[in-house]
Amino acid sequence: MSHRRGLLIILSSPSGAGKSTLSKRLLAWDPAIRFSVSATTRAPRVGEEHGREYYFHSHDDFADMVARDQMLEHATVFGNSYGSPRGPVEAAINAGQDLLFDIDWQGGQQIRNSALGKHVLSIFILPPTMAELERRLISRAQDEADVIAQRMQKSRDEISHWPEYDYVLINDDLDESETRLRTIIEAERMRLSQQPGVVDLVRRLNAEFEENQ
Repeated sequence: MSHRRGLLIILSSPSGAGKSTLSKRLLAWDPAIRFSVSATTRAPRVGEEHGREYYFHSHDDFADMVARDQMLEHATVFGNSYGSPRGPVEAAINAGQDLLFDIDWQGGQQIRNSALGKHVLSIFILPPTMAELERRLISRAQDEADVIAQRMQKSRDEISHWPEYDYVLINDDLDESETRLRTIIEAERMRLSQQPGVVDLVRRLNAEFEENQ
């Protein structure tokens, strides 16, 4: 039987719900999962390489890729554009490589509605309570109080999009959430749309059955 197709794993959550930590754990758990490399119009920072951290493009080239439907999703943030190039994603699917997308609900919606949407596994991560979400943001000690307040305000809008996802995980315990996440991915890898060789196998089974009649 031919190899399975790769999954496009979309993880979304409000800031502080545990998405980044769970993403890192997934990558450590299974080398068959890797981060999808995005394209951007911003300039490379020191130490960054084209094709590793990002695919770096000029504004004109990026706009041309969008016009030719070569971006699965894209958005403009603070004057720079970001997006997921179609070509590398299609190659990964065909090679049986799972790609992890750490994007918001808008980017996830664009990918789900694309021609590759049937290969998407979308998971939304919720905090157990808003008080716990705020506690986690404060404990990170990365933001000032006003930034934390802005993140909390934004989280309400982000959480409202949970029904659009295939699965919802309540991250009340990190280890248990990781276990549930692994279970979901292992099951979804067996989805019929991810196993192109099943059709040929069934044909061979039917042929064997006819030969033995």
